[in-house]
Amino acid sequence: MDAVVTTLIGLSGSLRKGSFNAALLRAAATLAPEGVDLTIGTIHGIPLYDADLETGEGIPEPVEALKDMIANADGLLLATPEYNNSIPGVFKNAIDWLSRPPADIPRVFGGRPVAVMGASPGGFGTVLSQNAWLPVLRTLGTKPWFGGRLLVSRAQGVFDEAGAITDETVRQQLCQFVHGFAQFVRSSAGRTV
Repeated sequence: MDAVVTTLIGLSGSLRKGSFNAALLRAAATLAPEGVDLTIGTIHGIPLYDADLETGEGIPEPVEALKDMIANADGLLLATPEYNNSIPGVFKNAIDWLSRPPADIPRVFGGRPVAVMGASPGGFGTVLSQNAWLPVLRTLGTKPWFGGRLLVSRAQGVFDEAGAITDETVRQQLCQFVHGFAQFVRSSAGRTV
């Protein structure tokens, strides 16, 4: 009998090529436990939300593709930067598009396990941004995981120029976070861990 694979989709809320949050997701994918596949999606190519665009042209293809990825996954992992003590506009914009039309919210987000982590050059490691995501995740009907928190501060000293984690403490924290979230996702699906 084939083992059931738990599928996770990771999204970084930064468009920057050298994004610390994209690097954090790539590292998370390498640290995922056996039987867990963490695929990294992208918010690149998602236009600014405009109801006239939605009415005239429908849902953009990059949004439809990402909605299907999330809907077909067991869990969603958000790696959020923190801009001006809150959610990055490009990330919120992507989630706003993903919630269109409203009838699709249950398919894409409803009851879906979600974890939020983040990396920042500042000293607080995206704590305010992560907190700001909570009402959004509640509104979308997700099932947030509160069993762990990953706040990577002073990220410029945690990653090398290629985006690899050089700080062993952070690597261990990330490993524990990903394993904990995977266990939560599996238990939410009624699977044994």
